[in-house]
Amino acid sequence: MHTGNETSITFCPAPENYGYKFIRTDLPEHVEIEAIVDNVVDLSRGTTLGIGDVKVHTVEHVLAALVGLKIDNCRIELSGNEPPVGMAVHAFCRALLKPVLKSKQLKEFIFILMKQLDILMKQKVLILLLFQQMTQVTVMVDYHNPALGSQHTGMFNMEKEFITDFAPARTFCFLTEVELLRDQGLIKGGSIDTLWLL
Repeated sequence: MHTGNETSITFCPAPENYGYKFIRTDLPEHVEIEAIVDNVVDLSRGTTLGIGDVKVHTVEHVLAALVGLKIDNCRIELSGNEPPVGMAVHAFCRALLKPVLKSKQLKEFIFILMKQLDILMKQKVLILLLFQQMTQVTVMVDYHNPALGSQHTGMFNMEKEFITDFAPARTFCFLTEVELLRDQGLIKGGSIDTLWLL
């Protein structure tokens, strides 16, 4: 989407406690970039992971598919620096479900929230974590645009709702943003025909 480079992706089983690692097979050394917060190097209209000069752009759709399908360990081989543009979360889910990718589970990790936690990011995104007995995600978004208005949704059961209700969601942008995104060196792989414009 952003780099405009042709690329292919291969999902490979991984050993226990491997987590998620992106491997740049187009490079001589096949650099491995683990999908952890410490390796996030950019958040401009997508999540970019990097180690040194080696980067992998727009990884969020791949990671969402893996988490949504409860695949805890996966070696993700890329022949370029970004997953294929046409592969939204739902397409990655379909690909992952076909061969029944088997992978051992991570050791159980339990996170217990003892009090309410508010996180404000760049005055735009507010993340509010509340203590509850069950996992629930509620999202509200307001783009301050009459075409969309305020929207909200929730996920109460990931196993039942992720593939049917959330994975089909697509990336979009406003027509007024296209020139700005191009000036920033983004959306090189997109066109008016392939972009979802509002």
